Amino acid sequence: MRKTLIGLAAATAIMTQAQNPFYKPFEGTPHQTPPFGQITMADYEPAIERGITIGLENVDAIVGNPEAPTFENTIVALENSNTELDRVLGVFYPLLSALSDDAMMDLSTRMSPKLSDYSTKVSLNEGLWKKVKAVYDTRSTLNLNTEDSMLLDRTYKSFTRNGALLEGADRDEYARLSSRLSELTNKFGQNVLREVNTYEIWLTADDLDGLPASSVEAAALAAKEKGREGEYLFTLVQPVYTAFLKNSSRRDLREKMYRLYTGRNTKGEYNNLPVMKEIAETRLKMARLLGYDTYADYALENTMAGTKENVYSLLNSLRDAYRPAQQREFAELTEYASRLEGKPVELMPWDYSYYSNKLREEKYAYNEEELRPYFELSNVVDGVFGLAGKLYGLSFKENAEIPVYHPDVKAYDVIDNDGSYLGVIYTDFFPRDSKRPGAWMTDFKPQFTTADGTDSRPHVTIVMNFTKPTADTPALLTPYEVETFLHEFGHGLHGLLARTKYASLSGTNVLRDFVELPSQFNENYLTEKEFLDGFARHYKTGEPIPAEQVERIIASSQFGAAYACLRQLSFGLLDMAWHTITEPVDDPEAFEREAMASVAMFAPIDGSVTGTTFNHIFSGGYAAGYYSYKWAEVLDADAFARFQEEGIFSQEAAKSFRDNVLSRGGTENPAVLYRRFRGHDATIDALLKRDGITPVTTDARLDRKD
Repeated sequence: MRKTLIGLAAATAIMTQAQNPFYKPFEGTPHQTPPFGQITMADYEPAIERGITIGLENVDAIVGNPEAPTFENTIVALENSNTELDRVLGVFYPLLSALSDDAMMDLSTRMSPKLSDYSTKVSLNEGLWKKVKAVYDTRSTLNLNTEDSMLLDRTYKSFTRNGALLEGADRDEYARLSSRLSELTNKFGQNVLREVNTYEIWLTADDLDGLPASSVEAAALAAKEKGREGEYLFTLVQPVYTAFLKNSSRRDLREKMYRLYTGRNTKGEYNNLPVMKEIAETRLKMARLLGYDTYADYALENTMAGTKENVYSLLNSLRDAYRPAQQREFAELTEYASRLEGKPVELMPWDYSYYSNKLREEKYAYNEEELRPYFELSNVVDGVFGLAGKLYGLSFKENAEIPVYHPDVKAYDVIDNDGSYLGVIYTDFFPRDSKRPGAWMTDFKPQFTTADGTDSRPHVTIVMNFTKPTADTPALLTPYEVETFLHEFGHGLHGLLARTKYASLSGTNVLRDFVELPSQFNENYLTEKEFLDGFARHYKTGEPIPAEQVERIIASSQFGAAYACLRQLSFGLLDMAWHTITEPVDDPEAFEREAMASVAMFAPIDGSVTGTTFNHIFSGGYAAGYYSYKWAEVLDADAFARFQEEGIFSQEAAKSFRDNVLSRGGTENPAVLYRRFRGHDATIDALLKRDGITPVTTDARLDRKD
């Protein structure tokens, strides 16, 4: 009887393995894309645990190899050791952000310490470290090419930066802190997602003055779906919140929405105040163990900026350049608001979007909501994809045979300018309860070259939260939403156009303050008439967007530039403050106010906190790195200046940008790549010119580390 039971158990295990789609390379789908329809919730956990086991076995094989350590049997072998784990995590983590539920979040919580423990076991494996170091120490004799040298350098630094030089109790403490940090960052992100879905703001017809028809229709539909026809349901999902603050004439309701939005995750079950405090303290402890004064010193060592002094130099120079313009903007806006209301108005943070939107409309006869009919989503898709056609010769063909993870998602084959297959791109545009706020690009599989020389092409996805279509109206975007699409598509191109050998150096796997260059570069086209004329047509009449409207978009592009800059600087300064602490923070709210004081534009509002929902720095990859958006903005303005000089669709400039930036990933120092494309280092001059800001200093060159 016992033998029979064992036989049944073995048979069941074999069947389970055969049924789990993660246990072998994806087959039976176009381009070996993930078979989402075959993947169940029950598949993830055993596949992750199996991937960890195989990864550790691969490491043991490297360590146990009796041959002398070489670049191939150590560095390349380690690069390829996570194939099985990467296959499952490449699906799980993108869906955790785009199609999550309690079961996935609970699994993420369970797996987080296991994955952290796995990473620690690898990085603190003494035998593996000795082999990596042996190869690194002989690097001058290996005759490696540029990409191989970069992989070796990154591998060596990943060990030293993850505690390989630690011993004894320090090594154990680092492992404990690493595991705890993984738990905390995961909890922070889950708290943000879970709380935002708890907010329901119910309004009546009397509360809707000033709101555009698209917002009213969407709110009515949301209420109807809840069984409360005749009422209007608003949430704190970003496009809903943004449209409300920009258009509602009810100052009391704008204030209510603002306080709710900025008060998220500050109390109750999903309170992130203690979570972010412990995250910052844990990062400090880890940095100290590794010999750094602060976490920022540790994080910035592997960036273009190199040091916190260079970061502050950039942030402060931009603050000094933009602050006078921001003060002029606010003086004009205060005078306008007071004139509009017939009494003195003191601008509050819930007023800025409303009055600036109206002032922009008065000055330029420009209202984003009125332009929505010219930016119907399918036309915008054609325009944005068409930009890649004009610049790089790419074409996009929807492929209904590729499985998708949600009915809203579409998948496209991407074809290169020579007719060859380049990759797959998925688009996911609309909000849902299972999707976190914001917009992002990720991949289900990066580009890399296999051992036999095959170029394995990438599968990338761009995810957004655009205003949903209604029963009567298709999805119509604002210019800001078009800009967001352009941004994420730029990241997508960075992944799609990769031509590298190693996955860890492919696509967006670049230094953090270089990664936003391709995305922000793309945004420049929103204010180019030649680009807009190609796709912006009224969704009902087919008439192209009037030339005067295009001119108004262009003319108004500098409107509020100083406010926007100081707002971004406030986030960068807050990030740097949290990651330059040298001791625990007692009062996170007071700490935040002090950190942002030099760029503050309004008096502090009790209960309003930025940090508690700041996913980028507390659960994303931007700790001590949020400055990189402004760093990359300097780069993108300078880069686009070449296209303005040669023609915005210049084939020569586009080829150089593709060859030296988009295709190279992290295979070379980005300062070298940029200089090869541009012919010189970037300065802030082009950014100031684009924003209409008069320079306040003649020393405008980025301080950077080669």
